[in-house]
Amino acid sequence: MNEPTKGVRISTAAMIGSLLIAVALGAGLFQVGSGMAARGDTSGLTITGSAHVNVSADRAVWTLTAQEIGLTAREAVKKVAADINALSAYLKQGGIDVSTLELGGVSTTFIQEYVNGNPTGKILNYQASRDVTVRSSDVQMIQRLSQGLGVVLQTGVNFLSSGPQYLVSTLDSLRPKLIAAAMRDAKSRAIALTSAAGGSVGTVRIARSGPFQVTAADSVQVSDGGVYDTSTIRKTVTTTVTVVFAQG
Repeated sequence: MNEPTKGVRISTAAMIGSLLIAVALGAGLFQVGSGMAARGDTSGLTITGSAHVNVSADRAVWTLTAQEIGLTAREAVKKVAADINALSAYLKQGGIDVSTLELGGVSTTFIQEYVNGNPTGKILNYQASRDVTVRSSDVQMIQRLSQGLGVVLQTGVNFLSSGPQYLVSTLDSLRPKLIAAAMRDAKSRAIALTSAAGGSVGTVRIARSGPFQVTAADSVQVSDGGVYDTSTIRKTVTTTVTVVFAQG
């Protein structure tokens, strides 16, 4: 009779001990969790600051595609070569060093005859094309040449062009300056807002920068992923930051 009673006492003591440990661990975890929550507290005054600068493109890339049709592939390729010679002469006269022109490979294809939606196997003609890319830091010259391309097209040559792309090569150096300016703007707004209510602005808790918007000058176009306009020389570069300030 004594041995079973002893076993019951041991089991009861073990259960009580386990319960006390569980309570202690739970309290400890609660304290740790509370501490982490306090450190991760993001409450405060959230302000968005912005900054922008007007710049001009300093690089231009212009790709034109000569495209011709002939009864044979040879004829089509020959016409493309003549088009490129005419374009090179125009660009050289306009101030471009034609030795810097980048010529793509010659592409050829054929156009089949179809009757009632079915190919007959007969080749009607051949099409050839070749890209010519112009790169220059003289963006004004490239703009002038692109605007005068009609003079060449009127001679009968065939070129496809969507116009030059005007690029800003200094974006990497502009980014930190604009972010710093946007941060100052955010703090200035925060001070103006809190001082009116008799409060003060504390330290920065969180700061997030938004995407850069490179738009045509005075444009209001924006995108969540950022914008990079390449169709104009004069541009506006804008960025925003979202800052959470502690409140004093």
